[in-house]
Amino acid sequence: MGLLTTWKSKSKAKQSELKSTPSGAAEGDPAQLETAVSTESLMQHIPDGESAAALRNKGKVSTEPIMTVSSVERMFNVGGQPLHVLKGINMQVLPNQLVMLRGRSGSGKTTLLNMLGGLDQPSKGEIWFDGRPFHQLNDNERTRVRRMEIGFIFQAYALMPLLSAWENVELSLRMAGVPKREWKERVAHCLKLVGLERRMHHRPFELSGGEQQRVAIAKAIAHRPKLLLADEPTAELDSQMSAQIMAVFQTIIATEQVTICMTTHDPTILEVADHVYEMVDGKFI
Repeated sequence: MGLLTTWKSKSKAKQSELKSTPSGAAEGDPAQLETAVSTESLMQHIPDGESAAALRNKGKVSTEPIMTVSSVERMFNVGGQPLHVLKGINMQVLPNQLVMLRGRSGSGKTTLLNMLGGLDQPSKGEIWFDGRPFHQLNDNERTRVRRMEIGFIFQAYALMPLLSAWENVELSLRMAGVPKREWKERVAHCLKLVGLERRMHHRPFELSGGEQQRVAIAKAIAHRPKLLLADEPTAELDSQMSAQIMAVFQTIIATEQVTICMTTHDPTILEVADHVYEMVDGKFI
């Protein structure tokens, strides 16, 4: 039984259990009820027996890579000595795929992810994003590309603590220069897409870790990026919450036509990836 199938089965059983409780939320655990409600909302976007890959394949998808990495190396100067972190990386990321960079801490996967997002530049080699030489762009040009076409999800969620879920997502639209008349509809859509329509006015400290990560996902996709980069998005979550985040990823790939590249060291979520790159000591094996 697959990860998402197991999650769906457990979720449906939990919903049946809650529905059979007399007086509903009055006699059940409110936290459990809220989790079941948000899970039920999330599942509405994932038809039974039909994967996200099958859904996105119904439309026409370009076969040209959205990102190409050629012979990339990254070296740092540490104590006057060169530290070779990446050693000749070659990879392609196709549109509407979920790509995982798997490896232990220190393997170089986060360094590579930073370069894919234009946060760092390779010492050698080339990185092409959507037909543009990312490795040749200056800081201002890369910043513009990140703001308009790339979304980031971090392990620590990176939410503004005094803002509600709605306001956090709205902030990303403001920063991307999206016209204000589009904010309300887009924020509501993104939060509903990740199953948080009933929690959209809560602040981060009022949300669980899994809910905070879903807010971070909604925030990252709000400006309609072509590429979503996620650094260990399930590292702080238990197995059930990790499965829900993977379900969210598959949903947004199918509905938002976004490509996702993420780092992980969790072997339990690899089965939902379209492609897995195994990293050891700064290179793929």
